[in-house]
Amino acid sequence: MEEDVKLEGDGDSDGAETATEAKLGRQISVSEFSCHCCYDILVNPTTLNCGHSFCRHCLALWWVSSKKTECPECRDKWEGFPKVNILLRDVIEKLFPDVIRQKNEDIEQNSEIIQSLQAFQKYGNDQNHTAPGGGRVNPQRGGGFFSGVLTALTGVAVVLLVYHWSSRESEHDLLVHKPVAKWSPEEVILWLEQLGPWASHYKERFLSERVNGRLLLTLVEEEFLKVPYSIENNSHRKAIIMELERVKTLGVKPPQNLWEYKAVNPGKSLFLLYALKSSPRLSMLYLYLFDYAETFLPFIHTTCPVQEDQEEDLIAKFIDLKDPTWKQWREFLVKYVFLPYQLIAEFAWDWLEVHYWTSRFIIVNAMLLSVLELFSFWRLWSRRELKTLPRLMWGHFWKMSTQGLFVAIFWPIIPQFVCNCLFYWAVYFNPIINIDLVVKEIRRLETQVL
Repeated sequence: MEEDVKLEGDGDSDGAETATEAKLGRQISVSEFSCHCCYDILVNPTTLNCGHSFCRHCLALWWVSSKKTECPECRDKWEGFPKVNILLRDVIEKLFPDVIRQKNEDIEQNSEIIQSLQAFQKYGNDQNHTAPGGGRVNPQRGGGFFSGVLTALTGVAVVLLVYHWSSRESEHDLLVHKPVAKWSPEEVILWLEQLGPWASHYKERFLSERVNGRLLLTLVEEEFLKVPYSIENNSHRKAIIMELERVKTLGVKPPQNLWEYKAVNPGKSLFLLYALKSSPRLSMLYLYLFDYAETFLPFIHTTCPVQEDQEEDLIAKFIDLKDPTWKQWREFLVKYVFLPYQLIAEFAWDWLEVHYWTSRFIIVNAMLLSVLELFSFWRLWSRRELKTLPRLMWGHFWKMSTQGLFVAIFWPIIPQFVCNCLFYWAVYFNPIINIDLVVKEIRRLETQVL
């Protein structure tokens, strides 16, 4: 393919311009604007730091095949993300419009080239936040300094939280590890208060009798009806009896909040924290299959409660939970498929009074993760890659399974301080990371629209 262009001077120009154009008045061929990869005319010429120019699709094919950020000709490393040489592109398109038009049509019909260009541009967006065609997006628009400052502050906060909670470790797990028979009267009151706000009405009655752990184990329902306890409310009395039966069975206080659950199940709490973030659907399936009574039942009854009278709802967490109704399963499955992170947010919201700031961090993180998941599905839809969804799901399942097996094997040898760091990092730091990821996704979407 060869095409020549004649540059002719204007007869009315002055002498200097005529002399200059006379020097340029020669035949310019396509070969003088050829790519050193395909040896054809440059299409969207991209100039590297070394000065060599290549077709953008040729550079993309080279990068996809080699995964090297270097010049295909001289092997010099290029920095940043290569940009289209706009001046050279405009000159070539004006000199050889027909050739460029035909080349663009050929490129649009080649699926391998299209996929390589998309992968190359995605790499550029991830590395340098560049817009299509090489134009750089201002990195200060969301993220940048703002996210860097938040990241630093949150990192410091996580270290302080680890130190703070580690120093109070015995306060959180005192009753969940201490045998009931050794409880003092003050510890019995602490156990009673954690049953709910309503239990404070009976605090003075237990204190007046100096009920310690040994005496608590001997109490039966008839005694709670008599003086000095006089618990006449049937629902309150039932809640205390049911919780007392659990205490007698376990020998210690069962965990009733996040910190106590973490103290009793450090490995499981860390696993669930990261698993629910990375794969909420698989994690909930795991809870259903392997932790039904202890964790899944409270979870589904909290997120999809049965509409009963307020008094029954008040003690719902402290009585034997029944199997979910069909109405509960229907509501749960709809949210499980379409809004899994909403289930996590609803569960955190229910514990807002117990874990004020922690619940808010979890709720915000769940909202951000929902947005990121929506962006992921949008990318698959816009690229018409929905048919790859089964393969991606299987790959995700395999990745989560291997990671879970790895954690199960090496968990016993991980120091407790490291586990605490990972736990508080996931709770309080992940929302900051996800804010930055959402900003990047929005920026990437803007560049695609523009």
